[in-house]
Amino acid sequence: MPDQNTVVVKDGGSGAGVILGIIAVIAIVAAIWFFALGPGAGSNSGTDDGGTTINVQLPSGAPAPSY
Repeated sequence: MPDQNTVVVKDGGSGAGVILGIIAVIAIVAAIWFFALGPGAGSNSGTDDGGTTINVQLPSGAPAPSY
């Protein structure tokens, strides 16, 4: 009868799951920050963004009557 050796492989496996969970939480927090507080918020909170200023000169008196 040949010799039989039993090999038992014990794998914790929780290390990869914890790392993936931490990465997922960081990604969710980053997405919330980007859309709620960061540049993706979409609202201009009253800051001057260097927009175009247009000055219009209005006439000072009534137009001359035409006969």
